[in-house]
Amino acid sequence: MADLFWKQQTTEIIVFCPSLNHYHGGCLMKRKISIVIPACNEEANVGIITAAIQQTFANLTNPYSITFVDDGSTDGTLTEIKKLAAAHNNIFFISLARNFGHQNALKAGLDLVDGDAVIMMDGDMQHPPDLIPEMIEQWEAGYDIVYTIRKDHKEMPLMKRKTSNMFYNLINNLSDIELEPGTADFRLLDHKVVEVFRAFKEADLFMRGLVKWMGFSQIGIEYDPAQRTRGTSKYTMKKMIRFALQGITSFSTRPLYIAAYLGFIFSLLSLLYVPYIIWSIYFGHAISGWASMIATIAFFGGLQLMILGIIGMYIGKLFVQSKQRPHYIVKESNRLS
Repeated sequence: MADLFWKQQTTEIIVFCPSLNHYHGGCLMKRKISIVIPACNEEANVGIITAAIQQTFANLTNPYSITFVDDGSTDGTLTEIKKLAAAHNNIFFISLARNFGHQNALKAGLDLVDGDAVIMMDGDMQHPPDLIPEMIEQWEAGYDIVYTIRKDHKEMPLMKRKTSNMFYNLINNLSDIELEPGTADFRLLDHKVVEVFRAFKEADLFMRGLVKWMGFSQIGIEYDPAQRTRGTSKYTMKKMIRFALQGITSFSTRPLYIAAYLGFIFSLLSLLYVPYIIWSIYFGHAISGWASMIATIAFFGGLQLMILGIIGMYIGKLFVQSKQRPHYIVKESNRLS
């Protein structure tokens, strides 16, 4: 329901809808949008993404700001961002002391921005800025979280498509959350969601899962990813595997149960050897099969190492969490001055 506010000086009745605007200085103002962009060695892209966002907001009435989080870049990324910040009073930078990772860089931006809504996106132009108006429209319609779902295009390598689908199938089957295949770190969060997120203290952040886990009213928007304009992807196969394991172990203890079940099942199967051994001893037959014995030992040895590895991952997460180290360290920022 819209609220009626009476302005006595001009005897003017203003209709104010809290989901869309706020009353400020005697007039209705559109709510502010803060954009957070983590950047690691994106010297050639920060200017391009800035121009694209500015062009997008030229057709919108919402005030906005852009905050780049320099995640330990070794090229001239920070220098380029500072030039943009000097030329535009709505562009900010946060420079981290070293590379703390994409998820922690996003959290640094969320912790320091001040918008009524926050949009997180990558700086390589694969997250299209022209999707922002639709995200804002859904937010103004009442949704607290507007997330995006990447459509797989034919130009994407087959292996990447297969491994991506495998990841989502694994995390959906092994955890208590449900992620649509292609869910990206391109999303809009209402300020009340950001406040909740700022309170999280867990060491291994998996934002896609956390956003889904938090609840609130959510809606997904599909988009076609653009080609990277310049530079190379920072997500190597090693990082993607680590990211997948981090996501699975952050939201589920089922791998531990699977390890226990495997141990129990193979222990029962091993009992099938007992009748054969008794029969061989009773009738004096030599027990042959050196090759099969070695193969069996190697199989069970590998199984034990896998189970120990699963347990070790969870113990390692407890070890890291117990240190209570910060997610990031800010070296410099024009948001703190």
